[in-house]
Amino acid sequence: MTTFDERAKDWDTPDRIARAAEVAEAVRSAVPLARSDRLADVGAGTGLLGLALLDDVGEVVLLDPSAGMIEVATSKLEIGHLSNVQAVRHDLLADPPPAERFDVVISLLVLHHLEDTRAALDAVRELLRPGGRIALADLDTEDGTFHSEDAEGIHHHGFDRRALESVAREVGFVDVATDTAIVLEDETHPGRYPVFLLTGRRG
Repeated sequence: MTTFDERAKDWDTPDRIARAAEVAEAVRSAVPLARSDRLADVGAGTGLLGLALLDDVGEVVLLDPSAGMIEVATSKLEIGHLSNVQAVRHDLLADPPPAERFDVVISLLVLHHLEDTRAALDAVRELLRPGGRIALADLDTEDGTFHSEDAEGIHHHGFDRRALESVAREVGFVDVATDTAIVLEDETHPGRYPVFLLTGRRG
């Protein structure tokens, strides 16, 4: 199995960069962002989604459990002299939340890598200030063909939107909704794979 640490240096492909830009636009449309906001990108990888929203908020923190991904992200921040971005190694389900909470938490294709969805959403909630918002992008239920056989840590072949909304409400989110963000279709994934955006607010 190829690990995320091993894949980090080659992660920023044109397809992934374009995907993050499209999802960032969906986030802008779904969630009010302010230049005073502190935003966390959970499972950020090399920071493609968080960095795409950098001009919309005041501060971005890239959180990821992979040392390799954080190393690549940190290099990008140094090269770009991005003083209002941090890259921090952080395991959502194992590490306590940072002391300073966030106004917005985003993610891109992360939830299906986390075995306990309820615990993951609860941990995301703990990252937020009261009233803080989420915009979590992930796959609709699919037949298992989206990922290659050597993909790391696949615990869910996408999600049923209504069921995920219910879990989000149960852990304390309000104003919960899902809407299609993008539809993935390329040569490496033989099919069409809708990606939804789960939005809500910490009650």
